[in-house]
Amino acid sequence: MPAPSSVPPRASDAPEVLARFRDELDLVDVNARQVARRLSATAVTLDDLRSFGREGLLQAARSFDAARGVPFRRWANLRIRGAIIDGVRQWGHLPRRVYQELRALSAADRVEGAYDEEQAGTPAATPKAADARLTSYLAGMATAMAVGSLSAGDDVDPGERAPSPEELVTTAELVARVKAIVQRLPDAERTLIERHYFGDETLDQAAASLGLSKSWGSRLHARAIERIAKEMRSGDR
Repeated sequence: MPAPSSVPPRASDAPEVLARFRDELDLVDVNARQVARRLSATAVTLDDLRSFGREGLLQAARSFDAARGVPFRRWANLRIRGAIIDGVRQWGHLPRRVYQELRALSAADRVEGAYDEEQAGTPAATPKAADARLTSYLAGMATAMAVGSLSAGDDVDPGERAPSPEELVTTAELVARVKAIVQRLPDAERTLIERHYFGDETLDQAAASLGLSKSWGSRLHARAIERIAKEMRSGDR
């Protein structure tokens, strides 16, 4: 795949868009380096990742709506990383491990984005409520990454170490456990999770098949992941 080309801001962009883009360029390098550490031994370079990230930052600057109650830097951070992940996914054949990493990161970003939109402007009433919210959020992020990494394909790249028998058993047990919990989810949540994580549909495609917008699909996804996280925690007690 040819190296990506970063699209620069247009002269017709509003001054606030240009200012947002310029002021948060450091986020591009931060996210590019974070993802690069997960993509060792691939043909994707740090400059490629920065190029993807700049495009994500530009789109974030253009789409930002202060009425959402989410600070621009937080909004931009998720869009930058999302653009980097999407760009790498389109690169071509990558080791299974890399796809696992990318899907795990993408799943966590979806939960974080939905959490930001739902919680913006609604601070917790008490310290106890704030602690409970944070615990739920962190558990959801961890669960999203775990489920995302489980859903990658089973093919092993010739250059990769094959999973050990113990790893295969552990993964199979976790997949079985997650699938059993998913079967107990409300219909819409169950369908969304099954189509995205255990089918071939992107989250947006799965949401569209349910008649949901991208935003509502992300919220339903976060709600489902939160339910899975709660059941996982209760089963570990």
